[in-house]
Amino acid sequence: MLAYIVRRLWQMVPTMLGVVLLVFLLFNWVGGDPAYILAGKMSNPEQIANIRKQLGIDEPVYVQLWIFIKQIASFDFGASWSTGEQVSRVISTRLGPSLTLLIPLTILETVIAIALALLIARVRGSLTDRAVMIACTVGMSISILVYIIVFQYWLGYKLGLFPVQGWGDSFAHNLLRYSALPILILLAVSLAPNLRLFRTFVLDEVNQDYVRTARAKGLSEGRILWVHVLRNAAIPIITHVMSNLPSLLIGAFLVERFFSIPGIGREIILAVERSDFPVIKAITVYVAFATMLFNLLTDLLYQAVDPRVKLQ
Repeated sequence: MLAYIVRRLWQMVPTMLGVVLLVFLLFNWVGGDPAYILAGKMSNPEQIANIRKQLGIDEPVYVQLWIFIKQIASFDFGASWSTGEQVSRVISTRLGPSLTLLIPLTILETVIAIALALLIARVRGSLTDRAVMIACTVGMSISILVYIIVFQYWLGYKLGLFPVQGWGDSFAHNLLRYSALPILILLAVSLAPNLRLFRTFVLDEVNQDYVRTARAKGLSEGRILWVHVLRNAAIPIITHVMSNLPSLLIGAFLVERFFSIPGIGREIILAVERSDFPVIKAITVYVAFATMLFNLLTDLLYQAVDPRVKLQ
């Protein structure tokens, strides 16, 4: 396994270089001249030239690319253009609130969706099965903005069960108080598509030969589903969950914005609004790297779930 991990990490190098080159080209040619953005409307050629020198964009292209690679390797992207705060500190301080929100969400939505998918598979084709699928379709048709507004109004303003905004310094307080309603909203949004997908994975296994053999041996339906079917359906479930983790980190920006949670998603929105290129570039590169690491972790989980999977 160690040789496989080393080989996969080595294979990430050219992929990461391709990502770095693409990000560099996009921000240096498509993004426009950052000197004009920082100088503002009331500027003169001397100010623009001075800013270009400070940013290093008056250097040749290969020098700028090498500076960018050194920034990635040293985890030092300089300072934010809008706030002056170090980009490394921006990411480190914003990552905690996002993980406080997304780790419990991922665990809850995965466990609940798997349990419901197995229960629905037991009554497949019945009226209950059809009713649940219709409810999932309706739930998927509703915008997340509707969920946020309705949950904030009823559970926050009317009933006073949760705070609608805020964040503190205590992890436990943030998790149990400020993150509770955002997690509930994201759970309501994600449960329907996950349940439909996991139900499909389970039903693909239910009609396999090994299931009929297990029934012929007299095993209970519950044991067949929770032990044999779940183990074989775990491969596509792991693929879905792990592939969604990087996008979850960025995709929670609406909830973070509405609830004033100082996370990565909210920071990206602010950086885009301010044309804060150092922050955007850093997060883009690190999310790409995290995606490759999650792909490696997914392959390792395959073998942990099913020893028949060979890592080659």
